[in-house]
Amino acid sequence: DIEGFLAAFCSQGHAVVAAARRLLWDERAPQRQKLLADLIHNLSENILAEAREEDENWFEGLESRFKTKSSYMRYSCESRIRRYMIEVRNFTSNVHPAARDAYKSIIQLMSDKLKAMKYNGCYFDRREEEAAARLCTTEGWFSCQGPFDSPECPCKHSINPYSNRESRILFSTWNLDHVIEKKRVVIPELAEAVKTRGRRKVNWEYFYQLLFTVDNLKLVHIACHKKTNHHLSCDETKVYRKRKQNHMIS
Repeated sequence: DIEGFLAAFCSQGHAVVAAARRLLWDERAPQRQKLLADLIHNLSENILAEAREEDENWFEGLESRFKTKSSYMRYSCESRIRRYMIEVRNFTSNVHPAARDAYKSIIQLMSDKLKAMKYNGCYFDRREEEAAARLCTTEGWFSCQGPFDSPECPCKHSINPYSNRESRILFSTWNLDHVIEKKRVVIPELAEAVKTRGRRKVNWEYFYQLLFTVDNLKLVHIACHKKTNHHLSCDETKVYRKRKQNHMIS
């Protein structure tokens, strides 16, 4: 059956690669060339290698400061999260003048928390504990979580950017998609909340979760990234902090 075939196929990887190389040498049909080339490519991966000296091809084009695959993948995730913070900061000029100082204060609180959380780089780091919201397996496999309006990926997209240089580059096209949209909804609603807060305290941690965490982020293959209006809004009951009620003891 197919399960037995796959098990045997994986266990004899080196022999399969050798046979595929021999076939590819004389093959002229483009479709068969593609199938054989992809087969060789996928079975020749050095997935478990971590250090630069163990898989130098993987690090081609990267700065020498990256000594391990996981350190680069962590940096890659951090860079995405930092860009989201820049977008929040750049929106300051659109905030009502009377509310800008308060908005800047919230930005600072978010920035401090992001620094403490190391910009959530753990999402792409296969060395992290699963409890740290790591989005991949211990070997580095990532699975598409599907479009914003679907509970899962209909195409079962998967990728292992730790496997080879090409997969590392292709992974950069995968998106951390905001279910409740960042530009259309979350940032403008944060600004509006600050403007109309009165004596209420803005629940900045709720907006932090929407902007920077997997509470509102889905990892999606580029084909599953729908750029249409999501037609979703923030939860009005969470925009402001709930007031503590003092109970009189009779």
